[in-house]
Amino acid sequence: MFWHKCVQFYFHLPIILRLLLSVSILMIMFGSLIHLIEPDHFPSVFDGIWWAIVTGSTVGYGDYVPLSTIGKIIAILLILAGGGFVTFYMATLSAGTIKFEQDLSEGKTAYKGTNHTIIIGWNERTKQLIDMFEAHNFDTEAVLIDHSLNKLSYQDHHIHYIKGEPTSDKILQKANIEQAKYIVITSDPNLTEEQADRQTILSIIAARGNNASIRIISEILTEMQRKNAIRAGADVIVRSNNFMSSLFYQSLFQTDPQVTEIIAKTLEEQQFCSELVDEDLIDKDFYFCAQHFLTDRKWLIGLFREEEMILHPDFALRTKKGDYLIFLQPLEHNRKKVE
Repeated sequence: MFWHKCVQFYFHLPIILRLLLSVSILMIMFGSLIHLIEPDHFPSVFDGIWWAIVTGSTVGYGDYVPLSTIGKIIAILLILAGGGFVTFYMATLSAGTIKFEQDLSEGKTAYKGTNHTIIIGWNERTKQLIDMFEAHNFDTEAVLIDHSLNKLSYQDHHIHYIKGEPTSDKILQKANIEQAKYIVITSDPNLTEEQADRQTILSIIAARGNNASIRIISEILTEMQRKNAIRAGADVIVRSNNFMSSLFYQSLFQTDPQVTEIIAKTLEEQQFCSELVDEDLIDKDFYFCAQHFLTDRKWLIGLFREEEMILHPDFALRTKKGDYLIFLQPLEHNRKKVE
């Protein structure tokens, strides 16, 4: 019964572990045997095991050599048996390493880390987002889910790729969504705007169903689907079409050709934030609040009041209880605060 359990345990091990265990047992057996037969030339069992490993791997240092006929017969058996095992082990280990790298590039390997960011869709927005992670040393691992890529080299992009549909529970669990901190859902450029938004909403539902606390940032293309995305469970809605239209509008009325670069640089290095007005700042004029915020490298630009956004108000405007102050601060400043 015990032997049967040992056999079952052995054959349930991965092939690499099975080979390593077999080689170890073989070397220990031959090392112990040569020590018993020639104790003068192999003073300890460890010396015998050392000789068995060196001989079986065909290295052959020659520091320990059997002298008796029986010892030489054992050495021949070790070379025939051990050499084959060691060679097979090394070949299997090499093949396993190559296969793991291929599976990683082809999106077949599950992600085991935690507090990572899942990104849905491989496109230019995704590539630039990953570049920003690296540029600002954002402390998170990126896991990409995409159904269109056949292969994505981990060495080139430093991102864990998983091939599949983002609406599949199996694929999301493969990305370890239960332990993820953020998920960014980008629109599929291969679909129409209406189809892309429907696909995005399904992805939001699937993500929220697998992790109730994950922060979901989602791209929505049409206004009519914005509320549906919020109902589905998105925390942040990014209206990319609105943003692009605003950029075009800015460019139409600006003589400076670098205006879009200025806006892009601002978004890249600054963070737009809002926070409830502090008790000490209630009934203070906007100018006083702006000076107060500057001491912490925050640039006050407006406020929310009763669902109305007021940008660049008159300096004499006084704050009220319940106002949310809108400000800019360095992206690095905000990232450290979140951590």
